[in-house]
Amino acid sequence: MIIDISQEVFSCKVFPGDPAPASQRVLSIEQGDICNLTSFSMCAHNGTHVDAPFHFLPDGNTIEKVDLDAFVGDCYVSHHEGNVTAEDAANILEKAKSAGVPERILIAGKATVTAEAAQVFAQSKIKLLGNESQTVGPEDAPMKVHKILLGADVVLLEGIVLKDVDEGKYLLSAAPLNLAGCDGAPCRAVLVK
Repeated sequence: MIIDISQEVFSCKVFPGDPAPASQRVLSIEQGDICNLTSFSMCAHNGTHVDAPFHFLPDGNTIEKVDLDAFVGDCYVSHHEGNVTAEDAANILEKAKSAGVPERILIAGKATVTAEAAQVFAQSKIKLLGNESQTVGPEDAPMKVHKILLGADVVLLEGIVLKDVDEGKYLLSAAPLNLAGCDGAPCRAVLVK
């Protein structure tokens, strides 16, 4: 079973202050053109997207330099509501390890990763941390959490949709678009059960 955990781009959630995605029909069969053709514009962090270290670290890797291994592989989905504390992070990691999938963690629910939790995740050497919010840390102050995780080469998968996904082990595919020099990129994230 394949589960799409991506937001639809043109109706997606947009982080406050980011430009919203927009589309334009450039050619139209209805108007006598040979085909339908759409152009679009969007922020690299609209909807379901990944953050590269360069997003908050001036010397960090841009998205095309991040190893694709981080985005494709077994993952563990855990449910949590509210702030993720250091203790919560340790418990999530323990459940993931027990399931045999300690490298990629997705947190379902309205969860905010605290700096203390980010330290726990960073020290565990996970490859990817995903969440449903448009930012992994507090919306009003995301920098500290991002710097901790991205500084430890933990890739962030933000804006995923996990409302109908049970806790447990899945195969994740969330490869970003290959946008040279960018601090992040949209992706089509799916889970395979």
